[in-house]
Amino acid sequence: MKKTFLALALLGSCLTVIAQDMLGSNAKNDRAKFLRGALTDLRTCYDINYYHLDVKIDIDNKSVSGSNEFAFTATKDFESLQFDLFENLKVEKVVFKGKELPFIREFAAVFVKFPKIKKGSKERFTVFYSGNPQIAKMPPWDGGFIFRKDKSGNPFVSVACQGLGASVWWPNKDHQSDEVDSMLVSISAPKDLDCIANGRYRGKTDGKDGYTKHNWFVGNPINNYSIAFYIGKYAHWTDTYNGEDGKLNLDFYALKEDSAKARPHWDADVKPMLKSFEYWFGPYPWYKDGYKLVQAPHLGMEHQSAVAYGNQFMKGYLGQDLSGTGNGLKWDFITIHETGHEWFGNNITTKDIADMWVHEGFTTYSEALFTESTQGKKAGEDYVIGQRKGIGNKKPVIGIYNTNTEGDGDMYSKGANIIHTIRQLVNNDEKFRQILRGLNKTFYHSTTTSAAVEAFIAKQSGLKLDKFFDQYLRHAKIPTLEYKIENGELKYRWLTDVVGFDMPVKVSLRANEYTLVKPSNEWQSIKVDGSINSDNFSVERNFYVKTKKAE
Repeated sequence: MKKTFLALALLGSCLTVIAQDMLGSNAKNDRAKFLRGALTDLRTCYDINYYHLDVKIDIDNKSVSGSNEFAFTATKDFESLQFDLFENLKVEKVVFKGKELPFIREFAAVFVKFPKIKKGSKERFTVFYSGNPQIAKMPPWDGGFIFRKDKSGNPFVSVACQGLGASVWWPNKDHQSDEVDSMLVSISAPKDLDCIANGRYRGKTDGKDGYTKHNWFVGNPINNYSIAFYIGKYAHWTDTYNGEDGKLNLDFYALKEDSAKARPHWDADVKPMLKSFEYWFGPYPWYKDGYKLVQAPHLGMEHQSAVAYGNQFMKGYLGQDLSGTGNGLKWDFITIHETGHEWFGNNITTKDIADMWVHEGFTTYSEALFTESTQGKKAGEDYVIGQRKGIGNKKPVIGIYNTNTEGDGDMYSKGANIIHTIRQLVNNDEKFRQILRGLNKTFYHSTTTSAAVEAFIAKQSGLKLDKFFDQYLRHAKIPTLEYKIENGELKYRWLTDVVGFDMPVKVSLRANEYTLVKPSNEWQSIKVDGSINSDNFSVERNFYVKTKKAE
């Protein structure tokens, strides 16, 4: 029966579990990636409307148990669907209308057989599960549960799972393209500990087993990896920010032992940051759920409306300036960067993690914009340009689609410098600001693609950017301006992977002055001042390109 159902569930195109055993490790890995990353009919047949995650975190045994209720709308007639849960966690049963449904598993994919579901119908089913989730070795980079203790020996527990996927600890439709519209997160933790999660607090219920259930409701769409919890002994204080959409509730949670230093440290950055980001990006996207900054047992993560903070109340990135300019030591990197994701990553979410540069590039540029807002435009330019030293340009920043594979780590600093270069091409800061705000308005609370973001920027700027984006995003190398100066004449051309690349760029044709020229892949020439030669010729620094003297 299981083999027959597997063939049906995979629409006749997939291998059986027995056949999987005959495959090599590479084929198995590819298959697992496909099941995790692809949008098959078994995923697109239903649209998630609501989850109720109701779980108990057993800290002593490092385990989780409970259920998740799926409420969905059928997008077509179907009899089978896929949800996701890592293999090391046991699916105990799947219940639909009071009856258990048959299911089978392949890697982290779970295929459930339903009575025939009609298109447009709204249905619910509940998955009961338990087990010991993967424990992160280097959170937040590798993902999983984090079990630590505070300085007094109290439990300090959380989770981070971007990229790896929320199915590492709870059953869900684990694909970024389908964000749940709202969600109730119920976490049961030992009664002497506090528990914070996303959204608004809806109170707690004390159980007879020494656990307390804490209920948090998310009233806005949210991506799965943003769902998180924080368990520990916390101090809590509140504030408000008068923003573009009215009064925004601010909640701060620091370990009690750290609260005395946490409050002044966070106060220094949060309101100036919100003022800057609302100016550049538009209103904070989650007024309904509020803004929370929560101390976490890892460095940080953009958990929507409950931003994870672990920068040890230091300026910069654990006391260092990633730009090397000193400007990044005047604010807390994690507070700024992870909050920037509320606009790019949480408000605007890419359907496929291959397009993650949209999350990280724009958010990294938010650091430069905050620097500009608080320290001046030149400081912001210095900051983003200073980040170039960490860019390798070895692989494209767009990853492989349908395999849950993100692009190269250059997506952070390279992505920011790509956006900064677009700003130079727009050559109008107010127009550029409206493009950033327009992105957040157009793709508000939705999932999208890099291609759609690229098209929006091109349309709003009035620039032809298709070859620009192809070179910077889909190839490893950045454009190189090859040049030579002879007899008072500059000869120049672009060296690029993309044929027909024709991005304008500002170059030094006269001393202390930059002029916009329009190179192509063919040699062109223009007169230069006698003070300019092959050794002192340069491209204006805000354009992220390389230069090369011709042989």
